[in-house]
Amino acid sequence: MPMTFGWTDIEDIVLALDEAHPEVDALSVRFTELRKMVEALDDFHAEPGHNVNEQILEAIQAGWHEERQEQAALDRDEGEPEDGSGYEPNQPFR
Repeated sequence: MPMTFGWTDIEDIVLALDEAHPEVDALSVRFTELRKMVEALDDFHAEPGHNVNEQILEAIQAGWHEERQEQAALDRDEGEPEDGSGYEPNQPFR
């Protein structure tokens, strides 16, 4: 049986949204649309009696945005020089 998650599993939701919608800017999504996106995730199953609220949607949106920021930082770090200094002169001395 696959792992499922509900509204309180913010990290799982964030990772699933990031994988399902790599082209979407998390901060541009309205809460009504975000709710639909979460509910459409394959492994999402709302727990009976546990309603979603604005606070949960804010946490999901913030977590999704943070995940994207972390990924972007990792992508930038892959281009660092071998010595790890992070410094590369624009016009090295000749």
